Amino acid sequence: MEQEILHKCERTLSLSKPLSLQTLASVRSLIINPNTSNSTLSSILETLTCSLQLSLPDSITRHHTLKLLADLSFHQPHLSPFIFDSLRSDDSLLSPDSLAALASISDHNPNLALHIDDHFFVSLCFAPCVSVRLWLLRNAERFGVRSHLLFTVFLGFTKDPYPYVRRAALDGLLGLCKSGVFEDLDVIKACYCRAVELLRDMEDCVRLAAVRVVSGWGQMLVAYNQEMRGTNLSDAVFTRLCSMARDMSMEVRVEAFDALGKVAVVSEDILLQTLSKKVLGIFKEKKPHGQCAADCFEISASGAAGAFVHGLEDEFYEVRRSACSSLGLLSVLSEKFAGEALNFLVDMLNDDSVTVRLQALETMLLMANCEHLKVQEIHMHMFLGTLVDKNALVRSAARKILRSVKVPNADFFKLFVDGLLENLKIYPQDEADIFSVLFYIGRNHGNFAVCIVREVSQEILVHSFQMEPDSDGKLGFDGARVAAFLVLAISVPLSSEQNVCSIQPRIFSYAVTLLGRISCALSDVMDQHSLLAYFSQCSRLSSFSDSEYKGEESSMHEVNSYSINGTSTEISVQEIGDEVSKTWSWIQCNLKDVATSQARCQLEEEDEINDSMNILLAKVKNIWPLVQSGYTKEVLETLRACKEEVLTFSTKSLGSDGALAFTLQYIQVVKLLVKVWEHFAPMKKIHYYEVGELEVLLGKLDSRLADIRCRFIGLSKEEELHVLELVLVFCLLRLSKVEICCYLTTLKKLSSTISHVEFLHQQGSIELSKFVTEVKNSLLEIGTSTFGASYKPFMFSQLLESFFLNQLLLSGRLRHIKAELDVPDNSTENPVTFVSGLPVAIPLEITLHNISSENRLWLRITVSEESTQFIFLDLNLIGGYNEFLKFTYIAPFYKTPKAISFSLRVCIGMECLFEDVHFVKVHGGPKHMLAYLCHEKEVYLSMASKG
Repeated sequence: MEQEILHKCERTLSLSKPLSLQTLASVRSLIINPNTSNSTLSSILETLTCSLQLSLPDSITRHHTLKLLADLSFHQPHLSPFIFDSLRSDDSLLSPDSLAALASISDHNPNLALHIDDHFFVSLCFAPCVSVRLWLLRNAERFGVRSHLLFTVFLGFTKDPYPYVRRAALDGLLGLCKSGVFEDLDVIKACYCRAVELLRDMEDCVRLAAVRVVSGWGQMLVAYNQEMRGTNLSDAVFTRLCSMARDMSMEVRVEAFDALGKVAVVSEDILLQTLSKKVLGIFKEKKPHGQCAADCFEISASGAAGAFVHGLEDEFYEVRRSACSSLGLLSVLSEKFAGEALNFLVDMLNDDSVTVRLQALETMLLMANCEHLKVQEIHMHMFLGTLVDKNALVRSAARKILRSVKVPNADFFKLFVDGLLENLKIYPQDEADIFSVLFYIGRNHGNFAVCIVREVSQEILVHSFQMEPDSDGKLGFDGARVAAFLVLAISVPLSSEQNVCSIQPRIFSYAVTLLGRISCALSDVMDQHSLLAYFSQCSRLSSFSDSEYKGEESSMHEVNSYSINGTSTEISVQEIGDEVSKTWSWIQCNLKDVATSQARCQLEEEDEINDSMNILLAKVKNIWPLVQSGYTKEVLETLRACKEEVLTFSTKSLGSDGALAFTLQYIQVVKLLVKVWEHFAPMKKIHYYEVGELEVLLGKLDSRLADIRCRFIGLSKEEELHVLELVLVFCLLRLSKVEICCYLTTLKKLSSTISHVEFLHQQGSIELSKFVTEVKNSLLEIGTSTFGASYKPFMFSQLLESFFLNQLLLSGRLRHIKAELDVPDNSTENPVTFVSGLPVAIPLEITLHNISSENRLWLRITVSEESTQFIFLDLNLIGGYNEFLKFTYIAPFYKTPKAISFSLRVCIGMECLFEDVHFVKVHGGPKHMLAYLCHEKEVYLSMASKG
């Protein structure tokens, strides 16, 4: 087969003709075949180079020949330098297509630097083809062209008639700004003023890039203009960005508010103007500096008027979130501005979007940290309402503010405490964090806390020893309320305020009965034994202060050690009396209480996370009509927003961790599917794809789908069927392209997936979608014979037309299989020593989560693409199987090279046993495709010295 193809190529070239497309397709089959000999590959390289010289500059054959050379470099890295030098050395071959191939080869081999002559680069930039100009501008910085020449080219092409070229030019200017190589004031002014002009461009993408350039070069202009040390120039940049807050494009508005938050210095009157739609009387029109053009550097009250008001009232949550974020950054500059902004922020606490509410609270926390948060009585209702918000993250963010804020009077303090108690009543699962917040605010406001404790002292006395668990093993709200007051009381002795009144010693005796619950909440302050010692010490003193507590530290440790030995008699005889004879039994009951409460809270938290994830997954499902219509850019931005919203969730619950990880993985799968789909959907605009881009995307998609199938435990049949449907889509996409189909392998994967789908269908009452049914029927017609008449790419493309992304609902409690890998005390300064030619032992610290006996784990140790070693991890010999397993493992590496030093990469993989095809052919290694459970860890090794 190899010889036939090569002979055919030789006959064609002997006639001084380039290879035909059919011949190139045959050549590609040899390139991607791992069994092709090195001599054949060398002949292919020579053949393709000769064909390239015979092809016409603008021919399709030339384009595909270059693509094959790039593919050959990708599949055979050792040939990359020869291919790169061949294309680079012959100037007659250089063209935009050639540069694209060179860039692709350089991407996979960083040692191959891509440099071209400045004059040649400029001549290519002025080529008539728009896609060529666009590609060159986007990749200009990688060609080694001088920065000042790039600046001239970029600035000139900002006036190109095509909007995407103008955008690429602006992006290039922004990159030069970040490089910091320009210090000429006139150059900076010219770039800034050109970007200001483009703020009025008709195209959204151009205005978006122009906002970034105005922000970047505007800040540089302020920094380098030594003659203008006031805020006039900074104010001009700020008001110019404010004028974009009412742009018609949502993306431009978001970018404008993001840019506003980056302005370091702004006049207070301009800041206040952004919060009022009417021009304020305090605003004085400022004249531009004499050396600056008035049009670019004018300061306009109308431009700044109500900018943040419009942003906070915007219909898109992305704009509202960005406006909230910038408000926080700018509130640091002015206390008066922060006070005015707070009136708007409290309204955002009732926003429909969780993300916006969280951002508003984060902004308020930033104000509190810089002591610019002045909460007024009119704000209290809205602010305290967030303590009973349905979303746990919002409640947590509100409580963080209470930790930092300083209240002016006892009435406000009491409102805060009442708000926390209401939070505790409605959401008992927040108990630990609520107790922690009460401890902090009590310590920060000792006198106010004493007043409340005195008011409720009778309630504490009545209920402290009458708190019985309910039928669920939890204390009722009365018991939790009393525990909250006890936490507030025990914080008073540690108050930083002067002349704080004392707390009755018996309060601390009562607190001992809730030691387990309180210590859980105060784990960041002191451990349980220190807390018990603290209670004992305070119960013996009529008054106590922070300094006395520190002074008595040694005696407290003695009590602590005595308590660890298990004798409660000493404590009860000394101070607490007969009531504390029941202390230890109560502590044990309360510890069980805490365990039961935590388990129930975990289940409730998992349900809440699942509900939130299902809402996000519904958004993902709704994007598919846009994908089919070709709106790829908008879809990818929506998916990016969904991913950011998932990342706002954080939890310590293992079950919730699985749901979050699954959702992130699924969003990534859909993102890759969208990018792949763009190559198959009818093109509305001209796109220029890099060589091998589709094959890389499909490879990533296959890997992500395999991860979902084998790294998550607890998938329901419906969830598993949904994932299998995406696997079918992947197979059809690959089969639809003749040059990347890998026909027999992909068809076998398609057949096995259909068999698995039928098995799930038989196991439960699950309806198959129209798409799955059509694929199943078509597979019966195709058969699994050989590559021939049965291979019909058009038929596979038609099957894809019936696919529609259905709703995925998370119903079960998912567990995520993952691992952590570390090499202790290893770095370039402290490498592992080895003797060349002999095995070396590599100490690894491994942590595994949710691994079972059904999983087959392997260590993969790689020095280069040609040198890879696999080691099977037999957990029966290491420590058994458990939900959490941590151990040290000494991994042997046998192929130590003849080198003074080298590094290798180690990672942990798990065999995907559902795959029928054996992908890995290493002797003694895994027989199936591996799903990797952690990132690669680099290990540094150095030869042992002879001395």
